Amino acid sequence: MAAIGFFGGSVDSYFLRPSHSPYFAPVAPFWNRWSPEKRIVAVASGVFLLDQLTKLLVVLLLPEDGHRDVIRGFFRWVHWANTGAAWSQFHGYNGVLAMVAVGALVTFWRWRHQFESGRLGGQIALGCLMGGIVGNLLDRVLRGHVVDFLRFYWSTRSGDEIGFPAFNVADMGITTSVTLLIFLAWQAPDRTAKTAGPSSPS
Repeated sequence: MAAIGFFGGSVDSYFLRPSHSPYFAPVAPFWNRWSPEKRIVAVASGVFLLDQLTKLLVVLLLPEDGHRDVIRGFFRWVHWANTGAAWSQFHGYNGVLAMVAVGALVTFWRWRHQFESGRLGGQIALGCLMGGIVGNLLDRVLRGHVVDFLRFYWSTRSGDEIGFPAFNVADMGITTSVTLLIFLAWQAPDRTAKTAGPSSPS
């Protein structure tokens, strides 16, 4: 319940009051003057830039289909070309998925008010979502595939690997967004009930 309260309620005061967040103080004067739309764009830009920077490093440092073990038997950097969706689903549908991404981006922006865009938690969620969508969309348009590079797996005694599909920063942004939106949606009925207050006896 504490996590739900953080993302839904106290997170607003935490970020909007510099005294509560010393690390945030240098940018607080700008953030506090921004509209919800500007905050969404700011978060999306951060996710997008981090996504593209990490992908560029992977492309420069690893050949396609190459890998480098970070924690042997558990985690490695890879350079995989994914023409499917997140977590390597729908492989081979790059063009279709690019059009779906454009449609999703327009839809979420057009109906952003239906996704708690007036609250900081919703602004962060929408920013992560849109930054992730744009990051993978740019890959599809420029490269014809999405660069995935984070690979978690488990080595069995027989030498086989049981692995989680490779992913990237954009995928992390989208997943974070969905998690935040679920928390916010879960809390919404409680907030409505508190606002309405107890009903008076008839």
